[in-house]
Amino acid sequence: MVTGTSKEVLENQVRPAVVQFLAVRGLELSEEKTRITHISEGFDFLSQNVRKYSGKLLSKPARKSIKALMDKVREVVQGSKAATQEALIAKLNPLIRGWAMYHRHVVAKSCFSSVDRQIWQLLRQWAVRRHRTKSAGWIKHKYFHTEGNRHGVFATNIGRAGVRCLLPLFRAETVAIVRHVKIISDANPYDPEWNWYFDKRKSAKYSVMEPGLQEADQWLEPYAA
Repeated sequence: MVTGTSKEVLENQVRPAVVQFLAVRGLELSEEKTRITHISEGFDFLSQNVRKYSGKLLSKPARKSIKALMDKVREVVQGSKAATQEALIAKLNPLIRGWAMYHRHVVAKSCFSSVDRQIWQLLRQWAVRRHRTKSAGWIKHKYFHTEGNRHGVFATNIGRAGVRCLLPLFRAETVAIVRHVKIISDANPYDPEWNWYFDKRKSAKYSVMEPGLQEADQWLEPYAA
């Protein structure tokens, strides 16, 4: 992503510079995937939508990403008509967890809750279709349980080392939102003098920032590409 003060600057100055920069490295800009748009209209990048709402820049999971997840969940559910509840949960949990973990750095909390509700409805329909002659109460007792203060949790009892425990469906909304720390505007990955900074960012201890690094990350612009 590259930002500019105007469409003309991006078309006439920035784009040719990017093309030249890539050409030296044996790469080229994809005409199909490259477009210039105003930030108020937004754009999708790496399965996330970047857009300004009333002057505030927000990144959210892209609609295409949400649809891709739900399509995959429906495919798994529809292909598990004869599977056990434990097998179905085992297939769904990695999908939901992986998707939620990928989007945990953006504005995604309400989206996570919406995805959880849609998946819950799919699973309720899955349970009802398996027992068309059973009552709603019977189905609820068999497939939906209480976990802590939550009721109606899609879960099943399993045995592990002789101990019975509850295996619940993973909920996207349980993933904590952790804001991504922006790269300071002066940092250049092609300048060896900044290697220390990028090494620090890659370190697992970066979340506990050293005083000097913490001060450096305060030199942030409102929006950096």
